[in-house]
Amino acid sequence: MSKQAFVFPGQGSQFKGMGKAQFDSSDAAKQLFQQANDILGFDISKVMFEGTDEELKQTNVTQPAIFLHSIVAYKSIENPMPDMVAGHSLGEFSALVANGVLNFEDALKLVSIRATAMQKACEQNPSTMAAVLALADDKVEEICAAIQNETNEVVVAANYNCPGQLVISGSIKGIEIACERMKAAGAKRALVLPVGGAFHSPLMLPAKKELANAIEATHFNNPSCPIYQNVVATGVTDPAIIKQNLIAQLTGAVKWTQTVQAMHTDGATKFIEVGPGKVLQGLVQKIVKDVVVEGVS
Repeated sequence: MSKQAFVFPGQGSQFKGMGKAQFDSSDAAKQLFQQANDILGFDISKVMFEGTDEELKQTNVTQPAIFLHSIVAYKSIENPMPDMVAGHSLGEFSALVANGVLNFEDALKLVSIRATAMQKACEQNPSTMAAVLALADDKVEEICAAIQNETNEVVVAANYNCPGQLVISGSIKGIEIACERMKAAGAKRALVLPVGGAFHSPLMLPAKKELANAIEATHFNNPSCPIYQNVVATGVTDPAIIKQNLIAQLTGAVKWTQTVQAMHTDGATKFIEVGPGKVLQGLVQKIVKDVVVEGVS
């Protein structure tokens, strides 16, 4: 039996004017934007509709903005019936609203706490990420481990986006050394990304503690369908395990390639990206071939 997988994007999918069309055309969307402004304590809709690229790129704005846009898009679908859900990094929170584990309000509060804690961790530890193209995953992992052993600089595999695209994360010096070595080892490119810090690495540990307290204090419902979580790349339905994986995700790798493969193995023949941009649609098409890929933004 063919199954539908709903997938939700993470940081990097934001754009100027995001959500404005939905706000203008739907009372339900207006209500969600108003609710978000109240919960966050600042006018996020104004930043989304009128903010500069620079303002939208701030982690404490980007994350709630993408989450909000994704939920507005999800609620616009008539009778959505996902058989399974997943989200890329931040997108995991949107996915947990879609399968009923979290309500909108609790999820947005957690996203806001996560974003602020990550922003603080970035300021404490200047750090970055880099995309490595066309080098085998195990080779990338091997180079990262060698650099850590030799230099004590943090550098780890962070996002397994699709075959031939792996993002590494770590200290500025660690990433600089790694980019040189990846190219020397045959990578087509090793490109430092315009991000605020080393997400999904041990440098996010201070943020993880803060987020863990907030997650532990939040009620998680039983899901209507499995969520395939980043750190384990398998379907999970136990709310207690969902919590653990969500906390581990902040310092653990986003196994997106493995997640999409697992969803496909478990029967997903249609993948619907819900939220801003088309990043995940592109990745899914590179990971599994014989599936239908659509977007709702």
